[in-house]
Amino acid sequence: MLLVVTYSTAARTGLRNLCRRHEEVVARRFGRAALLDGTVYAAFLALRLRESYRGDVQIERTEPFNEFVALDGPVREAASAYANRDAKSTPYAAFAAGTDHPAPDSMRGDEL
Repeated sequence: MLLVVTYSTAARTGLRNLCRRHEEVVARRFGRAALLDGTVYAAFLALRLRESYRGDVQIERTEPFNEFVALDGPVREAASAYANRDAKSTPYAAFAAGTDHPAPDSMRGDEL
């Protein structure tokens, strides 16, 4: 997939027009950004937009996040347990203290 981000009013207008005219390649729109499918035609449209607005358009190739490949089981389990906790006002650090769930500090320094 391609993530197209715009940084000027004119480029945002160009992206909006691209999304309206070529709905078949748009996976999702976010206002000043859009996620396009991974086709050559979508890349052509994104490049055309960047040629028109130069540095006001950024294009990044993305891949879907697969939590089962990128993360260990304890992190997924901790996220699920925290989302389903009884006291919704409990911060994660307090929730994880004294359990087998990973501590927030240990997760902050680890790359995916």
